[in-house]
Amino acid sequence: MKSIIITLLISICAISDSSIYDFSIEALDSDETIHLSDFKGKKILFVNVASKCGFTPQYKDLQRLYELNKDHLVILGLPCDQFAGQELNQESLIKEFCSNNYQVTFPMTTVIDVKGKNQHPIYQWLTQKDKNGLDDFKVSWNFNKFLVDENGKLIAHFDSKVNPLNEEITKHLK
Repeated sequence: MKSIIITLLISICAISDSSIYDFSIEALDSDETIHLSDFKGKKILFVNVASKCGFTPQYKDLQRLYELNKDHLVILGLPCDQFAGQELNQESLIKEFCSNNYQVTFPMTTVIDVKGKNQHPIYQWLTQKDKNGLDDFKVSWNFNKFLVDENGKLIAHFDSKVNPLNEEITKHLK
């Protein structure tokens, strides 16, 4: 019984010690690094994006959501090419595509894996209950969304079909 209690305490401590703010990631087509700790005090919406997906037009609404809420929300676009090869093959082309077609001004990262053996540590945290403290999630396609509150706590996951301006998301921003 004592060993079970100790194991449980260790597990609780491991969850509480894990923070989204511990992560950094390279910016898209840049030598800059995005430090998630810079976003403390704001909500963060993580979105795995792709340039040639049926959901790509969501960039327009992601940008609109960002413009309406940028005082208290950061949208972080994380390009991924794990779903039917729907991302462009050069970061400079991704950056140009987003800028020219959707006037994206929210931060974008280098291309990453959001699932599998090379899953980026940010997505390990977002998708694993033992790290995020909320639940286990599967990234099923491009434009899945994860919302983290102002204190770095994961509060929601939305599948690709949920539009960024949908009440399911916006109710968390009020």
